[in-house]
Amino acid sequence: MRFPFVVLAALAASPAYSQTPSPEVDACKASGLIALKQKTPQIQDIVVDLDSARIIKADTTIETVPVRTVVIADAYVEQRSKDKPQTLVCVIGDKGKVLLTMFSSR
Repeated sequence: MRFPFVVLAALAASPAYSQTPSPEVDACKASGLIALKQKTPQIQDIVVDLDSARIIKADTTIETVPVRTVVIADAYVEQRSKDKPQTLVCVIGDKGKVLLTMFSSR
């Protein structure tokens, strides 16, 4: 009965490729795509690298505006057939409202 053990060991060692994005990453991606499409309509999509995503919980304010979460991740802005790696920085306030989404080139 070594065969079932070998199969189980192989399954346990294989990497997990499916990841579900968090609501914070989804919100940042959606607001970032809207903002980028206003400036550059040919942008097709934004792909966020979930392995690099850092979701930082916060309980602070900027002036009088509450800040609850900061998301930092590698993102690829798909423009026709070009992918450009960029760093996504997103600030989220109360009730999941995206306050700021920025992309910086490397």
